[in-house]
Amino acid sequence: MTVILDGISVRQRAETWLDDINLELSDGLTTLIGPMTAGKTTLMRVVAGLLTPDSGRVLVNGEDVTKISVRKRSVAFVYQQFINYPALTVYENIASPLRLDPRFRRDGLDRRVREVAELMGIAGLLDRRPSELSGGQQQRTAIARALARPVDVLLLDEPLANLDFKLREQLRADLKAMFAGSSGVVLYSTADPNEALTFAAPTVVLGEGRVQQVGDVAAMYAHPPTLAVAATLSDPPLNLLPGVVRDGRIEVLGTSFPAPRAHSTGRTVMLGIRPHQVTIERNGPGALELPAEIRLAEVTGSATFLHLLLQDGRHLVAHLPGTQLFTPGEPTVAHVDPAHVFVFDEAGGSGGRLLATSAAEVDLHG
Repeated sequence: MTVILDGISVRQRAETWLDDINLELSDGLTTLIGPMTAGKTTLMRVVAGLLTPDSGRVLVNGEDVTKISVRKRSVAFVYQQFINYPALTVYENIASPLRLDPRFRRDGLDRRVREVAELMGIAGLLDRRPSELSGGQQQRTAIARALARPVDVLLLDEPLANLDFKLREQLRADLKAMFAGSSGVVLYSTADPNEALTFAAPTVVLGEGRVQQVGDVAAMYAHPPTLAVAATLSDPPLNLLPGVVRDGRIEVLGTSFPAPRAHSTGRTVMLGIRPHQVTIERNGPGALELPAEIRLAEVTGSATFLHLLLQDGRHLVAHLPGTQLFTPGEPTVAHVDPAHVFVFDEAGGSGGRLLATSAAEVDLHG
């Protein structure tokens, strides 16, 4: 099974929502990640047949289905806001798409409903109505209904976004196991980098209506090709600091680190630093030392997010392990190992390309 998006563009009034999308989706799970306004829902609506693109084609197994209505497509859609029929029981909600499918006789229908309910952990709730369920149970019901009838294309649009952390973690693991070896195309959208990394599936990074990168999500996380991809795959958000190349070094806020192959003196770059790479303790020779003022310490129990104000007025966040107490207003020094600094072409803005993943790899000729 393949779904090909060939030059898909969607425009609304003067805005471009999708811009020349070219993708090929194969059997199994593909993760679609991007921020809130990236165009993920619009892309899924085009795949589902709920929205006709202004240009381009949707091909399913080589057949052009661009103008075929959603009712005539073998597709199921799970939304972020779970949707169930309030007057029907959980059993009837799951059974509703099966009653329209002649392949399911009465016995087969009952068996399939109970099979999917067991898979989603709601087998004991089949006689209840949605109003009697928790939010997590309602979302499980909505997912079960989408899974009940075998389809060629299953679309899940941030289905776990509104659930609490514990339930989200549990359902994430369940869905990953469920989609392993799927015979149909499963497209799962998320804005959560941790979710994309957990699924470890082929991943499409979408931003501002454009495909920014397609590939292995772990590889993209380790070596993001652009600043936009690095930012999309960073949670907490990537720390960004401007730097300047001078005499074989990259200078940043009064400190510097080597750029062995840098010959473009005066070139401006953008440095990307993940919060977990920022420490308060000195982490070895050659570390960048950034004087700062402590503004806020967010303690979650397993981690502390320390918000720092740098001397140039920029903010820096450090993700520290465990519970650590700090006093707002006190001076401190943030330390960063240059080997964990991403160096981007600042001239490219949010799409600036990656020039280096460590001081030893810097290449600023381009």
